[in-house]
Amino acid sequence: MNTAPAHLEPLAYSIADAVRVSSIGRTRLYALINEGRLEARKIGKRTLIPAASLRRLIEGDA
Repeated sequence: MNTAPAHLEPLAYSIADAVRVSSIGRTRLYALINEGRLEARKIGKRTLIPAASLRRLIEGDA
């Protein structure tokens, strides 16, 4: 029996996905990371943006 919700929220976004879901340009996204307003994690060669960090930025809490 599968008890998982039909729609799971992602824990993190790739750069491309973060750009797509937030409508923030790639260059601006990297600038926000460099300014410390947006968290980023390196996992191997991939850069991931925690969903909670992106949500805080969009909601104006960052």
